[in-house]
Amino acid sequence: MNLPPPVGPRTLVAGIGNIFLGDDGFGVETAHRLAERRLPQHVEVVDIGVRGVHLAYQVLDGYDTLVLVDATARGEAPGTLYVIEHDGPGCDTGAVPAIDGHRMTPDAVLALLGTLCAGTGGQPPRRVLIVGCEPASVEEGIGLSPPVSDAVPQAVRLIEELLQGGVPSVAQASTAEAST
Repeated sequence: MNLPPPVGPRTLVAGIGNIFLGDDGFGVETAHRLAERRLPQHVEVVDIGVRGVHLAYQVLDGYDTLVLVDATARGEAPGTLYVIEHDGPGCDTGAVPAIDGHRMTPDAVLALLGTLCAGTGGQPPRRVLIVGCEPASVEEGIGLSPPVSDAVPQAVRLIEELLQGGVPSVAQASTAEAST
């Protein structure tokens, strides 16, 4: 039996990253843990991994809010969490981004989304948040480093707070353009 889609604003939480590059798997692991939780009906959690092009097309299905979860190097101690509100235009019709289906950063996905919106008449999410974690290592290898692994449950709670409309209780919350 198929359930009808939820009525009203929809939220997509997308775990991004490559599990074969150490801490780059943070977004994927966090999405897996979040998917085990009881979430509001309007929230969909997906493990996008390295399929950035897939994410851009999925967002065209119509989401009010997009939460990207990814390893985000910003120079702090490994395991530090960030909340970044993407200030960039949602449907920029400028230059077409270079597409590498296995190495698309959130910025590249959002740029591709802008191109797709212009071509299809679709609407980008009203709000884009990035929940990032400072990696210790993104060298080849499977498994998260201890500080990043310890940050995963904190990230799950942080995302739950964001989904409930709360103010995140994380020291590194900021508003800036996504630069991951």
